[in-house]
Amino acid sequence: MTRRVARLRRVFVANRGEIAVRIIRACRSLGLETVVGVSAADLDSLAARLADRAVCIGPAAADRSYLDIGVLVTAALGTGCDALHPGYGFLSERAELPEACEEEGLVFVGPRADLIRQLGDKVTAREVARRAGLPVAAGSDPTVDLDDARRAAAVTGYPILLKAVSGGGGRGMRVVRSDQELDACFAAASSEARNAFGDDRMYVERYVERGRHIEVQLVGDRHGNLAHLGERDCSVQRRHQKLVEEAPAVGVSDHVRKQIHEAAMALGEALAYDDVGTVEFLYDIEQEDFFFLEMNTRVQVEHPVTECVTGVDIVATQLRAAAGESLPAFPSQPMGHAIECRLTAEAVERGFAPTPGRLPERVEAAGEGIRIDTHCYPGWLVSPYYDSLLAKVIVHAPDREAAIDRMHEALGQLRVGGVSTNADFHRFALQHPDYRKAAVTTTWVESVALPSYLEEKRSS
Repeated sequence: MTRRVARLRRVFVANRGEIAVRIIRACRSLGLETVVGVSAADLDSLAARLADRAVCIGPAAADRSYLDIGVLVTAALGTGCDALHPGYGFLSERAELPEACEEEGLVFVGPRADLIRQLGDKVTAREVARRAGLPVAAGSDPTVDLDDARRAAAVTGYPILLKAVSGGGGRGMRVVRSDQELDACFAAASSEARNAFGDDRMYVERYVERGRHIEVQLVGDRHGNLAHLGERDCSVQRRHQKLVEEAPAVGVSDHVRKQIHEAAMALGEALAYDDVGTVEFLYDIEQEDFFFLEMNTRVQVEHPVTECVTGVDIVATQLRAAAGESLPAFPSQPMGHAIECRLTAEAVERGFAPTPGRLPERVEAAGEGIRIDTHCYPGWLVSPYYDSLLAKVIVHAPDREAAIDRMHEALGQLRVGGVSTNADFHRFALQHPDYRKAAVTTTWVESVALPSYLEEKRSS
């Protein structure tokens, strides 16, 4: 395995949880050594146990460990690493990290800093997409002024979606249905954006009442090659946070599917995109049309469903691209159907409140076509310092109906003590007629599935 400067030998994993474990295993499959940076709360984590070496990068607080660029780069250099993988979340979409890596001669396993900067600003990304010929929803320029937002809403027409310019993960977003709601929603969204991203700029976008969230997986290399690995449907969401993802997408015609693929490729080609990235679209069910939402410049949480239907190890492909290798040939059609459920330590009946605690056993399920991506093991303490993701439960089957049944079975096998989880809610949602018929939208969880689930719990 080679790159333009030298052979990759040791990779610094600048993340935690299941994605750190996932990166370590991909490195191992390629014969690469790994060093993982861990906070004081993660010294005994599974990633620390699996890596060739673990180094403490600071206290539990993320801003003094996983979010400290100087500490991460120093740790990578001090342990003889020649590459750094950021995973997802934390610093994965901060352009300052690849810039710091480049200054020190470290290979950054991710796209160029200029791509991260362009696409991290959602308004700039919309303009880039528009220039590349992609359909973009009606919207406004960035603003920190409520009056500007009100004027933009008057032009767009209610309902609108307030979105943070530097947003991600559903934070800094609010649906506003009337002028009377705008004041409170603008204040809440901009405050959340300022706290999460250090940027309280907002913009207004037309809100689609009945939409599906569809995204296309792109893969590029350092030689100008670009390919797509098909699309995923991520419509099962709560407060803009994805809960269930599947590949390929359902409920769209082959004609529209082809158009979505072409639009994603057009954007990637316009950017000369050189790594793993995901172009996200909203499909308007009533108009039977779609428009660009954003592009994420990192490996996605839901990448395993694409791996299942293509047979491509996306993280290993990312590492090979960072090392200077050319893309291999990829399959042209998906093989079967895959579904991923995000298993979290949350009490659904209490508004998805996190439930930290110590796990008495492994998070696992066994059987044909079942895959568990997790960082948990018996005795592991689910910490209050970080997100509540315990595992990703992924299934692969010949068709969607079989995949749903297999996921229902896999979730039923899980035995997770010590904390509450959302496994029962996932099982309920999967068996709902709307999900079975692929008749869900991005608002279905909050408008239909969750109220029905809570009512069933109260009456049982």
